[in-house]
Amino acid sequence: MVETFARIVVVVPTYNERENLPVLVGLLADLRLPNLHVLVVDDNSPDGTGGVADKLATESPGFVGVLHREEKDGLGRAYVAGITRALDEGADVVIQMDADLSHPVAVIPTMLDTLRTGDAAVVIGSRYVRGGSTAAEWAWYRKALSTWANLYVNAILRLGVKDATAGFKAWRATALRAIDLPSIHSNGYSFQVEMNHRTVRRGSRIVEVPIRFEERAEGASKMSLAVQIESALTPWKLRFGRKVG
Repeated sequence: MVETFARIVVVVPTYNERENLPVLVGLLADLRLPNLHVLVVDDNSPDGTGGVADKLATESPGFVGVLHREEKDGLGRAYVAGITRALDEGADVVIQMDADLSHPVAVIPTMLDTLRTGDAAVVIGSRYVRGGSTAAEWAWYRKALSTWANLYVNAILRLGVKDATAGFKAWRATALRAIDLPSIHSNGYSFQVEMNHRTVRRGSRIVEVPIRFEERAEGASKMSLAVQIESALTPWKLRFGRKVG
């Protein structure tokens, strides 16, 4: 019997994404997937993204929800807040997705079908499995940094995941509860690595499906030097069982 999901929530953290967010919500609505909902987690964006999110929620009640946070304190903290809200509201599946249009909405049905028909705890939209790719607009050094980061993480943690830093994921709610999400303190891209690490340590299965990762449509990347330093240190902390964050 093929599994059905009663509630699927796409959690979208935002900070200065007022141009991209309405486009993303429109693309998600166009999927016309039963039981699909969107939860925007806005970190008090100076550009008014929170107000845009509220307008979208008013126009699409029941489809779009908004969680406002007082300050910007990292991608990991935004995801913990959003995923916790989604689980509290009865989500069977939680999808992590960036607001910058770099993640292809059209792959979501494939990710959900993979969850339904197999034993995966999480399905990753992967740039580095067969059929996956990155945007042609990406500079060579960005591609090199991304490739090196994944080699680095896997050399230390041996996750067996080709795109260990990916942020486009579909999780079973049971898997998220099992990894004790509230106790994760890493931020930025290392948050994704720590979630994968906890999943693998529990013996749960991670499956990757190919995507084409696009360049962001509008706005600027949120990658900072502090995020890069944390991302370099986190695998070692996880390897030796030290507290992250």
